[in-house]
Amino acid sequence: MKKLFLSALLAVGITVCAYSQKYAYVNTEYILQNIPEFVKAQEEIDNLSIEWQKEIEEKFAEIDALYKQFQNDAPLLTQDMKNRRENEIITKEKAAKDLQKKRFGVDGDLFKRRQEMIRPIQDKIYTAIEKRAKQKQFVFVFDRSDNSNIMYADPRNDISNDILKDMGYEPGKVEEKESTGAAD
Repeated sequence: MKKLFLSALLAVGITVCAYSQKYAYVNTEYILQNIPEFVKAQEEIDNLSIEWQKEIEEKFAEIDALYKQFQNDAPLLTQDMKNRRENEIITKEKAAKDLQKKRFGVDGDLFKRRQEMIRPIQDKIYTAIEKRAKQKQFVFVFDRSDNSNIMYADPRNDISNDILKDMGYEPGKVEEKESTGAAD
């Protein structure tokens, strides 16, 4: 009898604790789109990417022209001249591929630039979320960006606008699907 009573009491206690926990969610994509520094940084990164891609395409177009010219001239060239022209084309192609890797590779210039410009903004958002979560005693704050696994979330639990306000930004410049504010 005593065991049954303790088990029932424990079950009720766990249930009460589970219901008293507070949860919230944010949409970091929405938050980022409402931060002018992020929008400006993203535009700069996009422009830089286009510029670098154009530079690389020009190099490959030059290599293509050299190769076509080589094919046209090949019957008239000595073996030594053919080897030199082939080596020139190969060297330019390797340099273009190296530049492409330097600009767009895993640790390339674009990645570094994105880290340099966007990471501080992301850190600022995380700090604001953490501060709000501690103030409001949220146990979890989920991210409901486009790639999340959250199938449904009550808009009353969305604290995205609160995070923007905490960071000193005006929420709602960019519309969010199902965004109505926050719950405390």
